[in-house]
Amino acid sequence: QVQLVESGGGLVQPGGSLRLSCAASGFTFSTYLMSWYRQAPGKERELVAAITSAGGTSNYADSVKGLFSISRDKAKNAVDLQMNAMKPGDTAIYYCHAIYGFQSYWGQGTQVSS
Repeated sequence: QVQLVESGGGLVQPGGSLRLSCAASGFTFSTYLMSWYRQAPGKERELVAAITSAGGTSNYADSVKGLFSISRDKAKNAVDLQMNAMKPGDTAIYYCHAIYGFQSYWGQGTQVSS
């Protein structure tokens, strides 16, 4: 059974930091592109950051470049999102996403408020 379980969300003061983690199971984690998306109230879901299967390349939304950092841990089957210098505009539900070919999985999301 495929599972993506996010953790680490919560309330943080503007300018503060938060680290999200996504624990993956039920699929071959090392072959999947992993991403973090977010959806603010009344807005569409948007890509925040993505990291390739080998972890060698990452991409970020312009709004978080230089502030957020995505990483993956092969041993733990986990992908993290370190969020620094947070702003009220970062308030959203954050979702973990895994994709490989036509296989696509989503976590249930974790609320982040700043």
